[in-house]
Amino acid sequence: MKNIKTLATLLFSCVMAGMPSHAHPVPESPQWLTYPGGEGPGKGKHIVFITADQEYRSEQSLPMLAGILSKHHGFDCTVLFGVNDQGLVDPTMPVYPEKGKESEFKPHHIPGMEHLAKADLLIFCARLLTLSDEELKHWVAYFDSGKPIIGLRTANHAFRSPLPYERNGKRVTIGDILGGSFMSHHGNWQADSTRGDIVPEQKGHAILTGVKDIWGLTDVYRTYKEGEGLPAGCTALVMGQPLIGREQGGKDNPEKEPLPVVWHKLWKTTQGKEARVLQSTMGSAKDFENPGLRRLLVNAAYWGLGLEGKISAESSIEYTSPYKPLSSGFNYEKLGVKPQPVSAYR
Repeated sequence: MKNIKTLATLLFSCVMAGMPSHAHPVPESPQWLTYPGGEGPGKGKHIVFITADQEYRSEQSLPMLAGILSKHHGFDCTVLFGVNDQGLVDPTMPVYPEKGKESEFKPHHIPGMEHLAKADLLIFCARLLTLSDEELKHWVAYFDSGKPIIGLRTANHAFRSPLPYERNGKRVTIGDILGGSFMSHHGNWQADSTRGDIVPEQKGHAILTGVKDIWGLTDVYRTYKEGEGLPAGCTALVMGQPLIGREQGGKDNPEKEPLPVVWHKLWKTTQGKEARVLQSTMGSAKDFENPGLRRLLVNAAYWGLGLEGKISAESSIEYTSPYKPLSSGFNYEKLGVKPQPVSAYR
C-alpha cells in the first residue's frame, strides 16, 4: 500500500511539473490572444495590450512584445484587437465618415475590454477610435484606477471623441493622461527617421538600463508648441533627433532640433491615486526591430509595476517567434495590410 501511495505521489508531481503554476487571468478565445507567463520576475503580474491603430502595424508589434514579456520575463499577457463586424482584425477601418455617408460609418470595436479590469499594466497603441459608451467606460475605469499606463506612438490621439472622464470638474483628455497629444510631424513624414538620444541627466534611470543605439523609421512627433516644453511633471528620458533619410547613422536634419520622444510622469486619479505613466512617440512595428527600443519598453513594463529593482541589462529581448512587420502607412493594398483573424498574429 505504501509503495502504491508513493507511486501515485510521484505521478502527480510529474503531471504538475508540466503544468503552469497558476491559471492565466483571461480565458482563451478566438477574439484575443493570451500568453501564459513562465518563470521570471513578472510571475503573477498581468499585462493587457490593446492594438487598434490604422497606420503603424501595432497588430504585429504588440503580440511580439507580449511573447517576449511572457516567455522571457514571466508576465501573463493578453492582447486585445480592434476588429470589424466580421470579427477580423481590421487596421483598414476608417476613422472618419465619408462625406455624405455619415449614416454608414461603422464605429470601432475591441472585444474583451472587460478584461482590462484584471490588468496590472496597460500597454496600448490606438488611433482616433470611435467606440461605444460601454467600451469607453472600461478605458476610463482603468485610467482612473491608479494602475500604470504605457502609450505608444498614436496612443496620444487614441480617441476621436472626448473621453467620458472628468477630474476636478474638467473633462480629461488622453493627452492629459499621457503628457501631451500629437500636434504635428516634426520632420518629413515617411521620409525622415529618428535617432533616440538618452538625456544625459537621466542615463541612470531604471528604464534606460542597458538601452543604447535607439533608432526608428518613424519621424518625431511635436506634442507642444514651439518655445514651450513638456507639461509640468513630465520627465524626458529620450530626445528624438530627426535624421535626413531612413538609415540608421544618417545625418542630423540641421533644420530640426531634437524633441522628446520618450518621457514619464505620474497621473493623479479622481481618488488621489498616482499611476506611473510612460509615453513613447516612437513605436511603429518597424521601430521595434531596434533592440534598444525593445529593451526600453521591456524595462518600462517593470518600472510601471514597481519592479525596477529586478531590471537587468542582460535579460532577453529576443523574439519568441518570427517577426517580419509590414511597413507603416495607409496604402493598404501595396503594403499587404488586410483584415485577418486574430490567430494570424500569434
